[in-house]
Amino acid sequence: MTHIPLTPHKKIDIEKLLEDLQSYRPRRKGWTWRQVPPEGVDMGPFHYRNMSQPLRNSIGLPASKYFDSIDPQPSCVVTTEIASGHFEDDIRRMRMAAWHGADHIMVIRTMGQSHIDGLLEGTPEGIGGVPITRKQIRATRKALDDIEDEVGRPINFHSYVSGVAGPEVAVLFAEEGINGAHQDPQYNVLYRNVNMLRSFVDAAEAKRVMAWAGIFQIDGAHNANATAKAGWLVMPELMVQHGINCAFSVAVGMKKDLIGLSTVPPDAPPAPKLWFDLPYAVALRDFFSEFKMRAQQNTRYIEADIEEAIRTHTIDTLISMLTSADIQSTITPDEGRNVPWHYNNIRGIQTVKQTWAALDGIKELLSLNFNGPLGEMVRDIKERAVAFLEEVIETGGYFAAVEKGFFVDSGKYPERNGDGIARDSKGGIGANTIVARDPDYYAPVCSHFGENHIPAGLEKPCDPIGGCTLCDPSKIAYIDELDAEDNCERRLERTRPYRDGTAIRPEAEWAGDGVILTQFFVPLPPDMAPVYGVEMAKRLGLQDPEVVNVMVLHPAEGCFVEVKGKVNFDIDPRTLQVPVKEEMLPEEEIRAAIKQVGLRVVAGTVGEDEHSVGLREILDIKHGGIEKYGVKYHYLGTSVPIGKLVDAAIETGAHAILISTIISHNDVHRAQMRKLNELCQEKGIRENIILIAGGTQVSREMAQETGLDATFGRGTKGIDVVNAIVKILKARGLV
Repeated sequence: MTHIPLTPHKKIDIEKLLEDLQSYRPRRKGWTWRQVPPEGVDMGPFHYRNMSQPLRNSIGLPASKYFDSIDPQPSCVVTTEIASGHFEDDIRRMRMAAWHGADHIMVIRTMGQSHIDGLLEGTPEGIGGVPITRKQIRATRKALDDIEDEVGRPINFHSYVSGVAGPEVAVLFAEEGINGAHQDPQYNVLYRNVNMLRSFVDAAEAKRVMAWAGIFQIDGAHNANATAKAGWLVMPELMVQHGINCAFSVAVGMKKDLIGLSTVPPDAPPAPKLWFDLPYAVALRDFFSEFKMRAQQNTRYIEADIEEAIRTHTIDTLISMLTSADIQSTITPDEGRNVPWHYNNIRGIQTVKQTWAALDGIKELLSLNFNGPLGEMVRDIKERAVAFLEEVIETGGYFAAVEKGFFVDSGKYPERNGDGIARDSKGGIGANTIVARDPDYYAPVCSHFGENHIPAGLEKPCDPIGGCTLCDPSKIAYIDELDAEDNCERRLERTRPYRDGTAIRPEAEWAGDGVILTQFFVPLPPDMAPVYGVEMAKRLGLQDPEVVNVMVLHPAEGCFVEVKGKVNFDIDPRTLQVPVKEEMLPEEEIRAAIKQVGLRVVAGTVGEDEHSVGLREILDIKHGGIEKYGVKYHYLGTSVPIGKLVDAAIETGAHAILISTIISHNDVHRAQMRKLNELCQEKGIRENIILIAGGTQVSREMAQETGLDATFGRGTKGIDVVNAIVKILKARGLV
């Protein structure tokens, strides 16, 4: 079998990955939790109380560079959901997500697959998700093996066991090493209109197979508060749905620690979110303490503003921490406007990482107050849930309750609004397809639910056939592609230039899609702003422009607009001129030169700019600044006039002037740099002094246009500045 270890600075080779795929076998089966040392984790200058072991390779939060580049990982498993429609691009996205800390990869199925009554083969393009097929699963699981090795942590691969092909899909998942799956017979009944009897019979078979393979199960009860008109009112029903799912799964034979409740906060700001979501989460944890909690964000209220979704997700994560969620989902924040994009998967993961790290050990600092409204609300939810379940039983059980529209009714129990989902227990998809087994029924397969009259003397029911596919994977019939046109080979052929780097286009969903997002403010009212946005995008040359978000800043003054579109041109990377990396002089040479001339500088933030942190890091020894190398500096502070800096340089006999200019409004940063050069010329000292500027909006190219000796932007360190000074001194023959 082809296996090529991944290297951090090389793209994953999809074509190589697909070679000899028929011989691949999953290296492990079953679910894996993170390793969380009870004594905590020490990283950089900090001690973390509720974090897991760090990764071998990872990308930290943007601010990690200020903290020894540490990347603390939450104690909970972190989910990301992927749905590009191309499994080969999903694999690339998975690698990115894993580097940021995701270890639960959920691949959303293509729209309508739960209505298909059999397994799919090949790898056709999906809509709203990926067709779940053997080749897709096998290739992905094989890739995740390599990605696991690269990041140094097991990764759980997840998909969906629902619809009328549920048992067949469960067997497929068990054969191919799927680690987690959604399985919920109520979901089939309520949202897919699958016949009730068929749904529960199928679920029993599927759950038995999943139990054999150690597949972690997540239910779908959360869909009720994403479907009901008022999600915050259906909390008692949600408790009942979770209870039915858990009890049924245990009865089938699933272990409690492999059963997860998909918990979703029932509302979002501007609602007083904490007063609903926290009591509900606490009640769930109390009632279902033997089971796992998978906390997911509520997509019902996600509109088009990504930042709004991120803020809500942050609050959701806080509730997860307070109630000890085992798995934290990161629904991509762009769910409300398009199929999730690569970088929004990462944004979702970053939200959880940032919140979890910032609030690490929160339960040691804060405690929930049950002697007040919280305790009363928790008890109220529990009592309503118990009463709801009692009424279901009195009505005749679950099937009868569904027929009467008990579920997804937006009334706060015991109130009913009459808007629940009602299904006919004798109707729906797959009605009249359940056949009673004969008294001597025998199936030569393992992990089979129900009465299976195994002949005496057999260790396993599949011994007469030499083993079933669960016991003997060599019996699995592997089908590569069925459609000569709609398959991954054709897609890979079309996108090869974008994957091998010979042509470059931006991408959001898959290789070479050319999708970009442009953002701007326009001083127009909300009815005109989107029209303008489309027209502007067309004039910029974007194809298929679409307004994905309009945020009104003021009904008369204007709107913030986001427009997506596509570019139709490639760029040859060989034509790109990458700036040559500045060569660093040996530190001994730098120190010697500084000592020889007795290097002195004056420094300050100029104009009306009050920013000081960046410049102090360039100067001060404790930040690794130029002082570390023996430079003597005279710091004048912030909002310093250019003339004052020049005068100070003359008075102190300084060799260099260092200015910081952060504010770029009306090009003031360029104006200040030019003024420095011009004033030094007027004073007659320009040839004898080194002029350097830095700031977040400053680039290396600005030195030439403003007449300075060197300019520095983001990420500059003291060594960069002192290296430039010494090189200039050498060029002038002064050292």
